[in-house]
Amino acid sequence: MPDNKRFLFVSWDSLIGDIAWQTVKEGHEVKYYIQNPDEREIADGFVPKTDDWRQEVDWADVIVFDDVLGMGSLAEELRRNGKLVVGGTAYTDRLEDDRAFGQQELRAAGVSIIPQENFTAFDDAIAFVKANPARYVIKPSGEAQNYKRLLFVGEEDDGRDVVQVLGDYKRAWADKIKEFQLQRRIMGVEVATGAFFNGTEFAYPICVNFEHKKLFPGDIGPSTGEMGTAMFWSEPNKVFNATLKKMEPKLRRERFVGYIDINCIVNSNGIYPLEFTSRFGYPTISIQQEGVLLPISELLYKLAEGSITRFRARSGFQVGVRIVVPPFPFKDKETFDSTSKDAVILFKTPSREGIHIEDVKLLNDEWLVTGTSGVALIVCGIGPTMKQAQRQVYNRIKNVMIPHMYFREDIGDRWNEEDSDRLHSWGYLRA
Repeated sequence: MPDNKRFLFVSWDSLIGDIAWQTVKEGHEVKYYIQNPDEREIADGFVPKTDDWRQEVDWADVIVFDDVLGMGSLAEELRRNGKLVVGGTAYTDRLEDDRAFGQQELRAAGVSIIPQENFTAFDDAIAFVKANPARYVIKPSGEAQNYKRLLFVGEEDDGRDVVQVLGDYKRAWADKIKEFQLQRRIMGVEVATGAFFNGTEFAYPICVNFEHKKLFPGDIGPSTGEMGTAMFWSEPNKVFNATLKKMEPKLRRERFVGYIDINCIVNSNGIYPLEFTSRFGYPTISIQQEGVLLPISELLYKLAEGSITRFRARSGFQVGVRIVVPPFPFKDKETFDSTSKDAVILFKTPSREGIHIEDVKLLNDEWLVTGTSGVALIVCGIGPTMKQAQRQVYNRIKNVMIPHMYFREDIGDRWNEEDSDRLHSWGYLRA
């Protein structure tokens, strides 16, 4: 890739600031647009900004979109006009935004899916559970799925906890949740497989990752966007070949460019896909930076160009842990403003190895918490074994001081305790 390219990053809610910052550090010109006015301070001092991304289209060599929510149509438009773009399409946006559609497309591609029902009325869903008692997962669709704490995993065999939560949502969230899915809960190992796509085909290796969505260690408490992820790079394995690989013809037809991931439950009986993420994952992409042995700017450019089919990645494991502050994972402006906004992030040593920014700005050489969500940093560790990667990440966290900060201390433990043995015994990690 030629030196000193011009990258334009476009974000609705400031998700991709860390990647933009890394691209700056790799010597390129960058402009970063954030649409949400409450989030526009994020990455100030780290990345140059623009107030109108469309005015910068001609300036940019590459344009990178960070989410779905309609961005796929914008990416399609720019690609048709000859621009190099990392981003989806209206179709790939819908794979993620419309859960029912994503499952239909998997079934059409020959992938077995979990029994599920889709609803637009809470009373209908409550009646369905009462008539068909079982464990279910409640999954909002559309924009409401961005409220990660609304995803509810039922524990009761008769579904009574799901009925109670549906009643709560009817009272408190009916104006936000217009459509949702009830999916039968399958017991097993939750594992995701994802890969970069260059507009024509997947670029290998693939990423196998394990998300930790609950707030507290031991997977208890409210669901969050993500508290941490453990991962490794692999040649295509049984999970990938049975799910995402079967979508390759559709992605080629769409000229999709970027990263796409599918989360699954697997057990001794089979592989059950849960949902698509048809964009970069957050904090996944920041953790992936630690494992990809290629500058992230070069990977983005070559994906948009369609010239990369393989890249080098580390062997071993990468672990990323989110450092958050109140009121995360809830939205409470008064608490955020009084407790966390503009809190100074201190480091005990000068080292910033493995430190990635989320809702942070740089002012007078100080890192400050900003934005609205309370998500501050991602700290990463790498190692030839999961335990060594864990040891490194938690040693690096000891270097970070933020008032009231909290994080999970068990990211990666599931792999050591049972996931590795079960996945290997079932044969799902083999090529």
